[in-house]
Order: sequence, then C-alpha cells, then structure tokens
Amino acid sequence: MSRPFRFAVNMLNGGTSAEWREKCRQAEALGYDVILVPDHLGMPAPFPSLVAAAEVTERPGVGTFVLNAGFWNPALLAREVASTDQLTGGRLELGLGTGYVREEHERAGLPFGSPRERVDHLERTITELGRLLADPEHRPAAAQSPRVPLLLGGNGNRVLRLTARHADIAAFTGATADAAGNLRLISPDALAERVAAYQGFAAGRAEPAELNYLVQIVADGSDRRTEARKLLPHAPGLTEDDLLAHPAVLTGTARDMAEQLRGHRERYGFTYFTVLEPALETFAPVIEELRG
Repeated sequence: MSRPFRFAVNMLNGGTSAEWREKCRQAEALGYDVILVPDHLGMPAPFPSLVAAAEVTERPGVGTFVLNAGFWNPALLAREVASTDQLTGGRLELGLGTGYVREEHERAGLPFGSPRERVDHLERTITELGRLLADPEHRPAAAQSPRVPLLLGGNGNRVLRLTARHADIAAFTGATADAAGNLRLISPDALAERVAAYQGFAAGRAEPAELNYLVQIVADGSDRRTEARKLLPHAPGLTEDDLLAHPAVLTGTARDMAEQLRGHRERYGFTYFTVLEPALETFAPVIEELRG
C-alpha cells in the first residue's frame, strides 16, 4: 500500500524577521507538511531559520534540504542538530548531501575534494553524527528518539547505498551536477533506473524509506510545452516530450498536476514532494486537490 502524500516547500530567501515568520505561517496555512531550508552561501542560515519557523507554526515539520556535509564538522553538527530538535519541539528532519558547488567551498575557505572524497566525508559525517546523538551522555540531547529522521540526497551508487543503509527518506533530484555545480536533468527513464538501483540496495531493509522528489517548475494554467522548453538548457539530450513526462515539471490546472503526481507515485514510488519557494502559492491548490 502506498504511503500518503507529503508536501514541503524549500525556502530560498530570508528577509526580515517579520517577513520570514509571515512566510512560514503562510506555508502552514496552505497545507505544507514541512518547511525546509537549503544550505547555500547567500541563502538563509539553516538552523536559526528553522527555529524561527517552528516558533510561529504548530503543525509542520522543519528540515534542512540539504546540508552540505563539507561545511560541517560532525561534532559541531551534532550540537546544532540536537539543539534545533529541542528548540523546535522534536519537529526537525535532517537532510544531508555531499555538496556539489565548488565555488561555495572556495568562498568558505574549505576543501572541495573529489567526488570520492566528498562521499567519504558524507559517510563519516553520518556515522559520527549517529554515534554522538545515540550516546545518552551527549549534551545537548535531541528531543526525538531513537533519532532525528534522516534524509539523504544523491544520485550516484555510493550515495544510494548510504541512503539505503541509513536514511529514513531517500531524496532524488533527477539530475547530475557538472564541475561548476550546474545541475543537468537526466531522462525519466534514467531517473527510473536510479530509483530501481536504490530499491535494489535497500532490498534488505525492515522498513522501507519514504521517497522524496524535488520539483523544479510548477506552472498553473500555462501551456505545458512552453514551460517544458524553459528547462531544455538544463536538460541536454532531452526532448520536450521527455520534460513533459518528467517529475521536475508540473503544468496545467491543479487537477492536471495532481494527476501528474499520482502518475509519478505509480511509476517511481515518490510520495513526498518538495517545491521551491517561488511555487509556494501556485502549488497549494494541488495539495488541496490531492487531499480532497
């Protein structure tokens, strides 16, 4: 039996304290289940933003989507995670990834490393973070037990294996990153292969993970092909038809988009969808349509 749908918004802009709090209240009122914050230079700092979001909302979870593991020392990250989980009343969802933007590491004065080195660091971070937060002597202690839910995002086999071993939520972008950190969409068939690879790695799990997908474009009422064409520069080798079938693109009426999401749940198993902040209001009728 399929999981029920869950919906999150990834907040990209901070603003004043009043502006931030109002956006978070709006996300709750529109029906979002989780308020997320990314981990990029030039965007809001994740943990204080999540604490502020939790202070002005009651129902939604809050989470990182996703932390750049290369920015974090595991011991310091454990302190941040536990403190934030306590201050949000046990509503934290921790998202982690390897990081993919070299320029951000250079600006921060941190090594970027090869793909292998970045995955090695992610694995060490997951292992050490789990050890620290499971220690009953660790202070501060997280509010959630036995642990804060873990989301891992990635596309390659090593990260998918880590996700299969450790994560409560497996996040897919349906994209790969070049050396400059530019994302390039892969085809719907290639995405299905990546999900199948993950499912193979996770075959021995006692409890299946939730599958998350990040939607790039939500366009209500617009011509579907016009919207698909906007993504062609980010999808070398793909056609308009590929993009119309891709879960990165939702177009049409709220009912149309709801049907597209039902189709993506059927094909890929995705039940937890994240949209970007510019789609905060546009996507809300889709949430209402799917919840009846």
